[in-house]
Amino acid sequence: MALTGRTALVAAVGAILVGLLLPSWTGLLAVELPLLLAILYDLVRAAPVNQLRFTRSGDTSVRLGEHASVDVVVANPSRRRCHLQLRDAWPPSSWPDGTSEAASRHRTEIAPGEQQLLTTVLRPTRRGDRTSERITARSTGPLGLAARQGSHSVPWTVRVLPAFNSRKHLPAKLARLRELDGRTSILTRGEGTEFDSLREYIPGDDTRSIDWRATARQSSVAVRTWRPERDRHILVVLDTGRTSAGRVGDAPRLDTAMDAALLLATLASRAGDRIDLLAYDRAPRATVKGRAAHEVLPAFVSAMAPIDPALVESDTRGLASTALRMARHQSLLVLLTGLEASPVENGILPVLPLLTQRHTVLVASIADPRIAEMAGARGDIDAVYEAAAATRTQLERKQTADRLRRHGVIVVDALPTELAPALADAYLTLKSTGRL
Repeated sequence: MALTGRTALVAAVGAILVGLLLPSWTGLLAVELPLLLAILYDLVRAAPVNQLRFTRSGDTSVRLGEHASVDVVVANPSRRRCHLQLRDAWPPSSWPDGTSEAASRHRTEIAPGEQQLLTTVLRPTRRGDRTSERITARSTGPLGLAARQGSHSVPWTVRVLPAFNSRKHLPAKLARLRELDGRTSILTRGEGTEFDSLREYIPGDDTRSIDWRATARQSSVAVRTWRPERDRHILVVLDTGRTSAGRVGDAPRLDTAMDAALLLATLASRAGDRIDLLAYDRAPRATVKGRAAHEVLPAFVSAMAPIDPALVESDTRGLASTALRMARHQSLLVLLTGLEASPVENGILPVLPLLTQRHTVLVASIADPRIAEMAGARGDIDAVYEAAAATRTQLERKQTADRLRRHGVIVVDALPTELAPALADAYLTLKSTGRL
């Protein structure tokens, strides 16, 4: 049972009248007894909520920041008209702040034996699974004073996938890939690449690519063209430990790393390479392995969606051993992690010899734009101290990156908006130079 605001208003007005006109128990009883009878009448006449039938349908997945629609069909099998208020119990992160109350509530009237379709529109603000376990229904009586209330278990889950904002860079990267792959007039020569065809020499071509035998058989100089090798193996490793939990700009580091990984996965699958995924902190959080090219992107986004950063130090030895089991042959290992000095020195550097012995290792990290702003700040003594601290942080980060490079690691250190295209460019450079 539930009482409405109208009941409270009537009771308050009655109390005022009693206090002004008949301040006694008799006056109070004369006002409140009819109100009590009216409440009982409303409860008796209200349509029973336990007989309502609910059926859900709609979206089961949505990209972060986009809208998802979940439909609820409400059937009223009773013989009474149902004045209904519904609350669809989704988590608060299913909508932007301040909009959940309006978006999760519905008012409607359903005639006896009829049904109605109600739609809840979600706009999640976090990745992961958003689940509504129940719907709370309130059936108000004809006087609007009291209502019957009950909850129904009608579970539905919407998986919120990574936003993949970096897909806007994909056309430019694919154009460069087509150049490398020989689909345009620009073909490259490099160690470890596959022979493609012969064409006429153009001033500026590398003379080492001249095919002298073919030249002797024709009247013009012929050069060999090459295409990058296909079917290379790439393993993307997401560090989901505590360093991935920090926010840089408007998003956690982990979300930015996922965005970069998705662009790389899409590009590599289009290039004919095999790409797998490992998310790890103290244990594997997600793996994607052995998917066909058209399955890579859906598999990556589905595996990444429910992952949240773990507030623990990552076990880099366990990470390295798991990565080596997934990449048994020569591969490109892309590790998306932080460049903080302590985790790198105590975690990554000790296991690097195991990884670089057989594989090409690329470490991609997210730089904090706020640090760059602080380093350039001046004006008062506080700003100068902040600038000094930020400059020291930048220097330590550069020294850490240089140490990794001395061990043969390729380092990509970029701002959040630049990490995804920078990582894609590093991959394409490896393809063009024959290192992959």
